[in-house]
This record gives sequence, C-alpha cells and structure tokens, in this order.
Amino acid sequence: MKIAVIGAGAVGGYFGGRLAAAGNDVTFLVRGKTFEALRAGPLRVKSIKGDFELRVAATNEAADIDAEVVLVAVKAWQVLEAAAAVQKMARRDSVIVPLQNGMETPAQLAAVVGAGRVAGGLCRIVAEAIGPGEIDHYWAEPSIEFGELEPLRNPERLEQLRDAFVAAEVRCRIPRDIGVAMWEKFLFIMWGSLGAVTRLPIGPIRSSPELRARLVAALEEVAQIARAHGKDLNAETISKTLAMLDAQPAETTSSMQRDIMAGRPSELEAQTGAILRFGQKTGIATPVHDSIYAELLPLENRARGLA
Repeated sequence: MKIAVIGAGAVGGYFGGRLAAAGNDVTFLVRGKTFEALRAGPLRVKSIKGDFELRVAATNEAADIDAEVVLVAVKAWQVLEAAAAVQKMARRDSVIVPLQNGMETPAQLAAVVGAGRVAGGLCRIVAEAIGPGEIDHYWAEPSIEFGELEPLRNPERLEQLRDAFVAAEVRCRIPRDIGVAMWEKFLFIMWGSLGAVTRLPIGPIRSSPELRARLVAALEEVAQIARAHGKDLNAETISKTLAMLDAQPAETTSSMQRDIMAGRPSELEAQTGAILRFGQKTGIATPVHDSIYAELLPLENRARGLA
C-alpha cells in the first residue's frame, strides 16, 4: 500500500523507516534540513531492535504525494499545518492516522479534512531525533495502535496498515476501543509535565514521597476526566501506569520536558493545557495541572517569542 509519513523525527523516522525497510511504498513529507538530509543521504536509525539505514523517498511538496494512508508524526502544535498538507495530497479518500501525544488531534484533523477519514492512533517509543534524518531509539519495545473513533469510509486500510507493520516486525494492534487506549496513553505521558516543572528525570520523581504523591494526584485528575468522557480509567489503571513508570530507567525524561528545558516550543497546550480545557468543560477540578500549567506557561511563551 502507499503510505505517506508527515515528519521524520523520532516517531515518523522510526516507524516510517521500519515500513520502508520492509519494502512498503513510503514517502516522507518533510522540510528544511531534514528534507535536505533525506534527499542527500539515507535515513539512519540506531535502535536496540537493530540499527538500519536506507534511502527513502522524501518530498517537501504535499501535492506530489498519492497515499492510501497518511501517518501524521509531527508535534501536536504542528497538526493544523499537517492537516493543510493532507488537503493538498492527490487522494481525497486516504485514511489519516495521527500518532501525536494528546487527545484533541483527531478532531482537529477531521475539522479540516472532513469526516470519515481520521482514525484514532497512538504510538509508544522512547527515542530522539539526534540530527536531521537520524534517530536514536534507546529504550522500550516500539508499538502502535489505531482504530475507528467514528466510522471510516475505508476501514479496511487500517487492517492493511496493521499487517504492514507486523510484517515490518513492529508490534501493532487494532484494539477493541481505541478511545480507551488513547486515554491510557495520555494518562501515562502526563508525568512529563511534572518532570518539566521539577527538571528531574523519572527516578527522583517516583522515589520522592512528596513528588510521587503529586504525580498520583495528577494521574487521578486525568482519570476523572477520562471517566467523564465515558472511558473507565479506574484505580487499577492508575496502578498499572505507576508500575510502568517505576519500570523505566531512572534517567528517563519526556519529550515535552526535553523541549521545555531546551527552550524549544513544546506540547504544553496539547497535554497540560488540554487537561485544563477538559476540566473546565466537565466541571472537574484540576488543581495539580492548574499549578503546573501556570509554572510552565511563561517558559512556553518565551520559547514561542511571546514574552
């Protein structure tokens, strides 16, 4: 099948690279130094699952792309730009699978590209882009999940995409309820905002009684909001999330935390900001996230040239 990947950072570079290495017809939509790097040389992936490098098809013109499935692998704050790019692509019946952190992306994409085209999706990987077209995957088994949030015009393409990932030796499944899976992933990543505030990796956060209590309170706020959206994230879900955090290497940091600490624009609005918006809509108090957001917003504004 014909697959487009918007972005070639840690997520797009790794998963798109695996699909391309397995012989799929993959085109990367990239720009700037990444476009130049992929046109001049190979995509390079260093991975605990096996290093690889290969020449890939890359373009900076969305109109050049004819794809049955589009993987959106940019940062959450770049989603609207990605949606505009999808609109320029040759097909009007492609299925779009967003892989961002956060819960609002499918609705943002559907508002631009139309109903019946956007699936729910998520990925799990601990990796970084260490240079244009260079990815370092250094921990955890990469995996992808996607499924219908609303009826798709071409749902069979999700099964074809799953089969392509499995053939590429990437763990992939279509869960019974992709909405639940997305909320569970959202619950997991929310520790990163606490990491950004404290500037600490996961080890000191989980071992400090005070910080662990704040972490648990933050997770409980997310779980309450998920339940208000009809998704049963309960005490057992929180316990499983804490167990996964306890299993991570002590020096682990989150992508949002790394961006904020480096003075780059981050996914603060798509993560912590989204919790505040959901809390206001559902009438659920979010004091932990309110405090974190207030502390991080000045740094985010500075990174975006707004302060």
